[in-house]
Amino acid sequence: MARWVLDTASQRTDVEVELIDLRDHPLPHLDEPVAPMFGPSVHPHTRAWAERIAPFDGYLIVTPEYNGGIPGVLKNAIDHLFTEWTNKAVGFVSYGAGGGTRAVVQLRTICGTLGMADVGYQVAISVLTDFENFTTFTPRDHHTDALHKTLDQLVAWSTALAPLRALVGS
Repeated sequence: MARWVLDTASQRTDVEVELIDLRDHPLPHLDEPVAPMFGPSVHPHTRAWAERIAPFDGYLIVTPEYNGGIPGVLKNAIDHLFTEWTNKAVGFVSYGAGGGTRAVVQLRTICGTLGMADVGYQVAISVLTDFENFTTFTPRDHHTDALHKTLDQLVAWSTALAPLRALVGS
């Protein structure tokens, strides 16, 4: 799924995209002595994660839905940081039996708490109707259209938020 998003987004000239796979950034359960919103990280793994995430102007989160929610590893990766997410735009691509929509509802709440701007669009993909044998995703035109609309908004919001990020230093 993430590869399709990356390949599709990479064809655009108005956005630079990079895939960040959480498998490449293993983090322990949140172990900082102070919540990320209250102070700097002390552990090298958290500082490395912050350095990886901070440079981006916006994020397109690709997530499955497991048992009505987001994967624990995604929540943990989000929870390790705070200011690195703040004043940045976020969009969503989700997949699950119902298109992953319940996972996105949770992510919208979490991202709003972090001060992120939800672009309002999402790509919702059903493993029941959009996958062959539950394993092979074959995107249809409406998936690609939804992805481009989401990316359009992500670019617009990221651009609009740039002065705010510059003002507050996030």
